[in-house]
Amino acid sequence: MADERKDPQGTEGTDGGKGAKGANEVDRADGADGEDRTPRGPRAARPAREAREALAWEELVATARRTVTEGLVVGTSGNVSVRVGDTVLVTPSGVPYDRLGPDDITGVDLTGRQTVGGLTPTSELPMHLAVYRATDARAVVHTHAVHATAVSTLVRELPAVHYMTGALGGPVRVAPYATYGTPELADHVLHALTDRSACLLQNHGTLTHGATLAQAYDRSAQLEWMCRLWLTASSVPGLTPTLLTPSQLTAATEKLRGYGQPGPQPGPQPDPR
Repeated sequence: MADERKDPQGTEGTDGGKGAKGANEVDRADGADGEDRTPRGPRAARPAREAREALAWEELVATARRTVTEGLVVGTSGNVSVRVGDTVLVTPSGVPYDRLGPDDITGVDLTGRQTVGGLTPTSELPMHLAVYRATDARAVVHTHAVHATAVSTLVRELPAVHYMTGALGGPVRVAPYATYGTPELADHVLHALTDRSACLLQNHGTLTHGATLAQAYDRSAQLEWMCRLWLTASSVPGLTPTLLTPSQLTAATEKLRGYGQPGPQPGPQPDPR
């Protein structure tokens, strides 16, 4: 705390008793006893951080509910997370998404230590944290989508049946099966995500990440759609789906880099930190 002195007129300041406020000073928050209560250091930043976390939690809950209403999960299966600074907000374990409110906010630091809320975080926390530590992801969506999970039991990689494969970094790999919530599964996922923003989890579901919750969710929806497309085309007797060649996929991937509007997109923006 700065050295505070009173000048002969009884005014207070940190400028040697002149009593004038500098350009960067703020009004004091004096207590009843006259002691300075103005927040400084970490305390001053706490309200702003909590406000950002509250907004991010609201969007996270909306995204989690969307996974249910759009058929990507059933009940409390699947999970969603978003990074705000060094805090990762996550859906809590076993709580229906339609019951989550502002007071249910749940968060951990990048080591998994709970720093926000009192509800137990999702059992898939190791997988989420592994993605944040290894990539520049700001949001992660994990689903048990039906068609994607079916594909995960049939192949080791989703065939390039559509050019939107390029939007996920290339043909989507299948991470080998491991018990949910384990470091082993997290390791499998990281390998499958190399140079990709999505992967399938064998006999389990999907995982996608992005710069925002909206982007991570859209990638989950696109992946489920492509899996449904491949299963539909593959089911026609006597015919085999045509697949994109590597050169066709490369061309589509390059073109997709310029897709959409330039500059900041409508809606919540990613936390730059």
